[in-house]
Amino acid sequence: MPSILNSLKLLADPTRLRIIMLLEAEELSVAELQSILGMGQSRISTQLSQLKKESLVSDRRVGKNNLYSSSAPESLIQVARQAAEEIPEIPTDRDALRLTLRKRKDRARAYFDELAGKFGRQYVPGRSWKGLAEAFLKILNYDIVADLGAGEGTLSQLLAQRAKKVIAVDNSQKMVEFGQQLAKAHKLPNLEYRLGDIENPPIDSNSVDLAIFSQALHHAEHPERALQKAYAILQPGGTLVVLDLLQHNFEQARELYFDTWLGFSELSITSMLGDTGFENVETAVVDKEDEPPHFQTLLATARKPHI
Repeated sequence: MPSILNSLKLLADPTRLRIIMLLEAEELSVAELQSILGMGQSRISTQLSQLKKESLVSDRRVGKNNLYSSSAPESLIQVARQAAEEIPEIPTDRDALRLTLRKRKDRARAYFDELAGKFGRQYVPGRSWKGLAEAFLKILNYDIVADLGAGEGTLSQLLAQRAKKVIAVDNSQKMVEFGQQLAKAHKLPNLEYRLGDIENPPIDSNSVDLAIFSQALHHAEHPERALQKAYAILQPGGTLVVLDLLQHNFEQARELYFDTWLGFSELSITSMLGDTGFENVETAVVDKEDEPPHFQTLLATARKPHI
């Protein structure tokens, strides 16, 4: 338990208070804090070290970087928020934070733009036909389907052969354009591509029977938000299917495939789905790749309760 007196002394410094306010809102690297605050690496690292020593921030290793987040108790954060109102730089910090998060998404989007037109032919971790076949056993006979993080829409095109309508959502303009061309070429008028983020898909609430994430959730900045949005767009009684990587330690995936998360454990997926409000949650490991690093495919299904 942090010392209240020592914590208040630390947060009396405007720079440390600004850092806490940023980390309370979002997990950030030292480089991102440098960009937002316009300060040198040494100064920020020193401030983070002092905050960490008092257990007001924590960090975790992600690839080549440490990501920092606030671990201050809520009672102290409430006081910090009030004190932050006296710091004139705070509004600018919030704007800079939004820009930094937008740049994160832009870097991910650029990666997937480069893959447009190659997805169906190029290796993607965890995307196996065995895994997809297991998923298809769960998703037959649905009228309106949302494929969230669809890429060029290989799965969407398969779904469109059975569903009345499929909405494929991806945040890469080139992926969407390529998918639209494929849908037209394959004469699938019931397949609609929409440009959007899986954490805020451009789909009306309570409008789809099935929502599916196929190797997409580990690219989300906030997987729990993506699941909440999937819950919102599903009709009561609708089904969610998640195909993703089982939690692994292959750190190179962050740079090779622009993965944000190194997969998910069955426990973490079950917990996130339950916290979101889903019921009848089931998970299974449906495939393991023969080649190193031996990615395993996790399948999770859940249902939105009837009202």
